[in-house]
Amino acid sequence: MGITLTNQNSIAEEIKGRLRSGNACHHSVQNLLSSRLLSKNLEIKVYRTIILPVVLYGCETWSLTLREEGKLRVFENMVLRGIFGPRRDEITGECMRLHNEELNDFYPSPNIVRVIKSRRMRCAGHVAPVGEEKGCIGSWWGNRRERNTGET
Repeated sequence: MGITLTNQNSIAEEIKGRLRSGNACHHSVQNLLSSRLLSKNLEIKVYRTIILPVVLYGCETWSLTLREEGKLRVFENMVLRGIFGPRRDEITGECMRLHNEELNDFYPSPNIVRVIKSRRMRCAGHVAPVGEEKGCIGSWWGNRRERNTGET
């Protein structure tokens, strides 16, 4: 595993490779995810502990465009549809594909793009820690000592 950085800050190829690796990982555990022996919660844990780390490796350095965010969401929705399966229409009894809003209701964790953004912010806190004087990061979070003691 590695990460590809370019001088133009283009990470499209990196994300494509990560999604390919994620698809391969998803395919390798497909029999496990489609088994009736596992509960939905356990299948979600498999997704979050096996598949998601493969896709998100090195995501702290990514600056996403809307197109790349869309590709990541499509991948996540594909995996979640495999986990939750189709739903039956109560009136006709037909199997119907879950809509994105329904997937968001079933999957309580933040979506993949939100996870990437939170990891980037966490990484920014480690790269530029707030000292006695307020820097770029300090202006976002304020002085921790003042905030903890209640002083403003």
